Amino acid sequence: MTDRSHDPATAPAVVAARSVRAVAVIGGLALVALGLSACGGPPHAVPRKPSAATSAADMGGMNALVAAAKREGALNGITLARNWANNGGLIDGFEKKYGIRVTVAIPEGHSQDEIDAMKKSKGRPDAPDVLDLGDTFARAAARDNLLARYKVAAYDSIPANQKDPQARWTNNYGGYVSIGCDANRIRTCPRTFADLVKPEYRGKVALSGDPTRAGSGFADVYAAALANKGSFGDIEPGVDFFGDLHKRGNFNPAEATSTGVETRRTPIGVGWDFLNLGYADQFRDKGIDWRVSIPLDATFALYYAEAINKDAPHPAAARLWLEYLFSTEGQNLRLAGYARPVLMDAMRRSGTLDTAAAARLPTVEGTPQFPTDAQLEKSQQTVLQQWERAVRS
Repeated sequence: MTDRSHDPATAPAVVAARSVRAVAVIGGLALVALGLSACGGPPHAVPRKPSAATSAADMGGMNALVAAAKREGALNGITLARNWANNGGLIDGFEKKYGIRVTVAIPEGHSQDEIDAMKKSKGRPDAPDVLDLGDTFARAAARDNLLARYKVAAYDSIPANQKDPQARWTNNYGGYVSIGCDANRIRTCPRTFADLVKPEYRGKVALSGDPTRAGSGFADVYAAALANKGSFGDIEPGVDFFGDLHKRGNFNPAEATSTGVETRRTPIGVGWDFLNLGYADQFRDKGIDWRVSIPLDATFALYYAEAINKDAPHPAAARLWLEYLFSTEGQNLRLAGYARPVLMDAMRRSGTLDTAAAARLPTVEGTPQFPTDAQLEKSQQTVLQQWERAVRS
């Protein structure tokens, strides 16, 4: 393993990088040719209303979709924290490009909060239009018939295992589970899950979210399972690992969000590399030397899915938002926030990738391997049933 220190002008976080066998939950990093045409076929003779449109073509093309979205004039987002995978840059870019106002409910909420909000606010003007969900939560929302079917222009360029075959959700960006550490407060920053059990980290190890409600926390537990002789089909060793941290006194129940890092409540945070690398940039001027490592004993990646509320109060703006997220501009904005866009390889081949931003990412090499849908669902049920007992008893 070799440490890779980046030029502070490009990537100020210290990243422990190694050649590893990359492990991804949903989707591979090799993509087919990028297709970003405005619509996937000839327009319908009679354009559909936005709430029934399953593509831009259904509305008569992209220009018609843009016009309808501008007439609505607003978009209701939810849990889109500005420092998460560059949501802030995407919101600003969308508003500037289309003149559509974006509001965001519970910015630092989690995937389950989005599902709960859809159910509770059905038929209300403040209901969320669009969702950004961890993979397992997107699947649950689709099973509950909460999501609209919609194929973005780039839909055919995204591998089958990174999208719902009925187009109810589509993966947009991803990251690797990492360990962040405030080097001004921690003498020796941990690099592995095995390191986290050391007595010197008592009360210091936090997760990025509650794994029963957040896709980020769920991924943290999955990575811990792989580091402790678990597998895609057996996440229980990950639950047991954090249960052991709790018994040792090392587990910190506060969430390692930007607030947790800034207030120094969470000096060690297990979470996405795009979050931890962003914190290194965000808090350097506040005296926090946040260093980031990809764990030596478990490399685990996951994509996040975009979806539209079936009962979105602004259905045209919701569909236009998804088109923006999957456009070249939107994908490069994700990359600027250290997240890996789902169309990254295709954009590299087409020459549309921001190569300077791509060069700042931690290097993780290898052939991805993926769990089955059944393994994902089984693992989620295990976490739902066992997490509280493990960390609260």
